[in-house]
Amino acid sequence: YIHSLESFGTVDGPGVRFVVFFQGCPMRCAYCHNPDTWMLEDGQEMEADDIIARFERNRSFYETGGITATGGEPMFQIDFLIELFTKAKAKGIHTCLDTSGIMFTGLKEDGTPKNEKIETLMQVTDLVMLDIKHISDAEHKELTGHSNENILAFAKYLNQIEKPVWIRHVVVPGITFVKEELEEFGRFLNTLSNVKKLEVLPYHALGAVKYENLGMEYKLKDTPQLTKAEAKESYWEGCSSNYYYKQLSKEEKQIYNVLDKELNKLLTGKETLTQTVSNQSNTTDKLYYKIVKIPKGTVSKKAMEKVKLAIRYDNPQYYFVWRI
Repeated sequence: YIHSLESFGTVDGPGVRFVVFFQGCPMRCAYCHNPDTWMLEDGQEMEADDIIARFERNRSFYETGGITATGGEPMFQIDFLIELFTKAKAKGIHTCLDTSGIMFTGLKEDGTPKNEKIETLMQVTDLVMLDIKHISDAEHKELTGHSNENILAFAKYLNQIEKPVWIRHVVVPGITFVKEELEEFGRFLNTLSNVKKLEVLPYHALGAVKYENLGMEYKLKDTPQLTKAEAKESYWEGCSSNYYYKQLSKEEKQIYNVLDKELNKLLTGKETLTQTVSNQSNTTDKLYYKIVKIPKGTVSKKAMEKVKLAIRYDNPQYYFVWRI
């Protein structure tokens, strides 16, 4: 059962994505902006072949992207999800799973998932976008109606199998926009080596009108919304372990933010890195780099070295060539 399809998604994984919104979700997140995806029977029946065919019609648009399954909760319909991703991989399509992890039921004594279908799903999934709602189990239950025990276990399992992960975390005033929560969240993330990106998202109330139209109460109607700047600051003050960034001056942080924007272009597929080939000792080494122009006089070489340390800490897979 499918809620809807989006043919030009730009915030649902790397590159331009064909986004499949699955119907059905056991979670009842207080800030959910898609409550119309909760009930499975409200969706429309679709075949995996039909979805792949729609992707193929505009495949040229998705050269840097692929298919993202979101929802609702895609793993709520794991059999259909496996079928869709299996057919996508057969055609060389990049697959991304946007999930809360709520359907994970833990591990057996041998370290494999109790639900063996999860192993099958991971074999045809290139990237997992894991939305961790709250690091505290008690607060998670209050926020979503469910424990986070199996969700955190799923994060650890993904780390165990070295599956690339993007973590998403919504910061909500009075709930997750709390220093202690963010610091605990950061300590948990530091135990994972497979996290390729962290998205700290500001709370918004854009879904409130859907609750009104559905005759449902919106529990956070009196909660103030956050700006992107406030959400980003919460990351640096709380869950970031980047010692080098915290040592930067205000001016140096501005330079860092310029470079951070350049990295986001790479991560979202809006730009690609330049590639050079060098022959050394009869071997061919590939170096990928990004040229960033910094206005002369903007920052000293010493300050730039500090910024480079901070950038490299958060993004060890990328290299920059500085031109001042």
